[in-house]
Amino acid sequence: KKHYTMATARPPVFSLYQKSTLGICLSDSLDELVQQQKITEELAMKILDQYDLVINETLATRVKQKVSFKGDLHTYRLVDNVWTFNLENVTFRTESDSIHVDKVKIVACDGKPKDDPHL
Repeated sequence: KKHYTMATARPPVFSLYQKSTLGICLSDSLDELVQQQKITEELAMKILDQYDLVINETLATRVKQKVSFKGDLHTYRLVDNVWTFNLENVTFRTESDSIHVDKVKIVACDGKPKDDPHL
């Protein structure tokens, strides 16, 4: 099964959203449409490219909820300007709610590439 990605057209940071549950579902649906010859591979790739841009913009401009978290840092690393944190015994808090999880992996990166002033 082929999953389409635009990582070669832009820095790999932007393809992070394609690895989310929603991104994987979109990729699976696009793959099915390509297999049924209802859309071309090129169109599938353009759709995923647009998905990444819109998700990035939406998270930056429309999400207003603030979340804080506290936990035990198990490991961390920085590779290609992408931070990965593995935490244990984590509590996430909003103004009105909290949730505890045993383990969580947080991947963080700059959403605005240095070579693209329009994002």
